Amino acid sequence: MQITSWIQLCLRELEGTPIKEHSDIEASFAESERFSKWKASKREIRLEEVSDRCWIKSCTGGYITEVHLHADGSLDEYTLFGRLHTKGHWELEAGVLHITIYKGENTYELSVVGNREPSIHSAIEYKNGEVHSYLKLTPISQ
Repeated sequence: MQITSWIQLCLRELEGTPIKEHSDIEASFAESERFSKWKASKREIRLEEVSDRCWIKSCTGGYITEVHLHADGSLDEYTLFGRLHTKGHWELEAGVLHITIYKGENTYELSVVGNREPSIHSAIEYKNGEVHSYLKLTPISQ
């Protein structure tokens, strides 16, 4: 995950402001004490939390889905109440969960960063390469 993506998520969580585009982010913020403290509150996501597990995903707009992450790297997503089905894939890299979901003509990409306490994780979602939403995700037991 690029440093600007980490900073982008940090600023959204610390300041609650609208998500900044990568081009508007000062990379030097990564050297700040605020960033260091925020990053210390994060953790790596582990494979056993992901493979063959179901996660709940919610965005600031109130759209809630369940995401079934299969051991082969594929995924199935369903809206929680309407059961609209979409597909995609996932990959765990350096403790960050990268998810890509295809909905019709649109591609949604997110990189989920683990949170130490509570285990409600966060991500910035991109729709067709542009900033789209701030997300919260959590694994549920199966």
